[in-house]
This record gives sequence, structure tokens and C-alpha cells, in this order.
Amino acid sequence: MSKNAVWQDDDWLLLLQLYLRKPVGVKPLYSRDMVNLSLELHIAPQALQSRMQQIARLETPLIERIWQTYSGNSRRLARAVGLLRQMKGFGAAETFYDGVEMQETFEKDFRPLPEDERFSPVMLILILNLYFQLTPATMVTETPEVQELARMIKVKPADVVMVMMTYQQFDPYLRHESPTESVLQQPCQNIWRRFAQMEPNVLDAYAKELEEFFKN
Repeated sequence: MSKNAVWQDDDWLLLLQLYLRKPVGVKPLYSRDMVNLSLELHIAPQALQSRMQQIARLETPLIERIWQTYSGNSRRLARAVGLLRQMKGFGAAETFYDGVEMQETFEKDFRPLPEDERFSPVMLILILNLYFQLTPATMVTETPEVQELARMIKVKPADVVMVMMTYQQFDPYLRHESPTESVLQQPCQNIWRRFAQMEPNVLDAYAKELEEFFKN
């Protein structure tokens, strides 16, 4: 999240519009719409979901006023949101954030990797989670779980297997031969270092949350 990013009262309009999107209510933490708004505002999904829960409870007088003004008039809300987006940086995010110290963290996980734009760190995390559920002999394109994950993240089963083969190079429980050349060597190593020591049930729960991003 931006180190010095500040929540603006007008941002409630953007969050309310997302809250009112069907099905109405607090959206899953890593749903695509939630992540997209997080990227737009440079505010982590956890922080947005917390504020969305405030909307659900009509927690403050300001939220109540915004709710009364816009919740029953989607067109009015859409116009207000459109105007707000136009005014934020006047269409230039670089201008709007000029002078604001940007320290990206979660944003990078959802952006394509420069080494291979077919993949993002989030996709590598999901593949790592499946890696720990399979044996080396089942890390092949014919395995149903490999095919299912490939469909979800919209790559070929062979691509999932390729990432798993790269992970094998960092696995201390496997006997390593000559390393296989892969442009994803460094990104996979970064993900391995971040998550390989995580308890399997914790990683699996996190992966289940991340799957929401690929459901629409």
C-alpha cells in the first residue's frame, strides 16, 4: 500500500458503487472488482473490505448521508463516480500522485511479470499451493488438478507444469539434477522464499481467497 496514501471522503462513492453491485454486500477480499479498486486507489484489499463493512453497518453519519443520497439512485451514483474519476489527476494518475511516496506491495502481486507476461505472482502462488498437494510423478499435464488450475488462471497445463518443474529446483526434499533453464527462475524463487515455509493449511486458505480473482 502507498506509504503516505490518504483515504479521501470522496472515495466512499467508489466503494459504495462496488458494494451495491449485485450481489449487493461486502465483496470477497480478492474478487477481481475489489482488487481493481485497490489498485486504482493504491489501498490494500484488506483496508477496503474493512471500510466496506462500515458501509454495511452504516457506521458513521457521513456513510449514512452518502447511503441516503446514492443507494437508491444508481445513475446519480454513476455520474458522481465518473466525475470523481475524471477529477482525480484529471485523467493522469502520475500527476495526481506527484509528490506522494509510493511504496507498492500488494500491487505487484497482481501485475504481469516482466519476465513472462502470461504470469503474475498471484498465479505463481496458486501453482505453488498445488505443487505441495501433488507428488513429482503427478506434476504432469494429464493430472486433473493441473488441468483445472490451468483453466482457472487461463494458461496451458504445460505452463503450470513448467512452473512446477522450476519449483522443484528449490525443493530441499528432492534430488536435484542440472537446473532447467526458465525465464521464471527468479520470480519462482521469490515466491518460494515467501511461501514455502508457510503451514500448508495456511497457504491453502490463502490460495482459496486468491482464487476469487479468477472467477470472473
